[in-house]
Amino acid sequence: MQHVLTLVAPKGALSKQSVSAVRAALQNLGAGAGSPDWLAPDEAADIPFDGLAPEQADSAARRALEGAAVDAIAQSAEGRRKKLLLADMDSTVVTTETLDELAGFAGVKERVASITERAMTGELNFRQALTERVALLAGLPVSALERTWEATAVMPGAAELVATMSAHGARCVLVSGGFTFFTERVAARLGFHAHQSNTLLIEDGRLTGRVAEPILDRDAKLAALKRNAAGRGLPLSATLAVGDGANDLDMVRAAGLGVAFRAKPVVASAARARVEHADLRALLFAQGFRAEDIAHA
Repeated sequence: MQHVLTLVAPKGALSKQSVSAVRAALQNLGAGAGSPDWLAPDEAADIPFDGLAPEQADSAARRALEGAAVDAIAQSAEGRRKKLLLADMDSTVVTTETLDELAGFAGVKERVASITERAMTGELNFRQALTERVALLAGLPVSALERTWEATAVMPGAAELVATMSAHGARCVLVSGGFTFFTERVAARLGFHAHQSNTLLIEDGRLTGRVAEPILDRDAKLAALKRNAAGRGLPLSATLAVGDGANDLDMVRAAGLGVAFRAKPVVASAARARVEHADLRALLFAQGFRAEDIAHA
């Protein structure tokens, strides 16, 4: 069939009843809906369908699920396996906002986190918000960066996402409005092929409170997606982008599969696909990978 609807839940939480209810909902709207193909037992299943647009299938699935902790991603069945991944870092590939955590060592975490929240929801200009937050860190010793890194945890499913896509020939790039101190470490830990982010300026072992130019912002993330795709001779339809904040929205919209991952409402409402319940393995199931295909870093 022309389209496929992928249902994904936290491990063990996808029931046959939920899958059957979604299939019935598609059929009730006049769609042809094939038999479910289980990608992972009790976790992920594909429902092939025709006769509805992907957006209609998404909406029908969410109504049928009645608030269950199940994510639904509908798309064309052709070309679902992507050859380029661009991923945001903070609150996407790692579980925290590293700048907010760093600010804790300067005693200004709540103040910085408040600005971060407003920037990620699109209330503030990202460049201005970044400059303001970093200024509050002036004089902080470099050792605080190391301590922040030691406390940084990887998002569940991130290692499998990168390892599996890499093993199947995709290029994986970490692109962040955060800082190279963290992105280079995350990229090395998880196996990203490249990383791009901002650079904190340091003098005499302490942060100056300034960021090197040019600042990587929303426009730069979109440019990175286009540049990396062009560099591999790929159409944007062959790309996957994932993020959670307003500065990710342009690259998420432009990618062939753009995913809002546990995202701010402004991003979740505008992105073509969203993952709110499952971990980052959902992005593999959305591409048709089966549980036995998933590589472990």
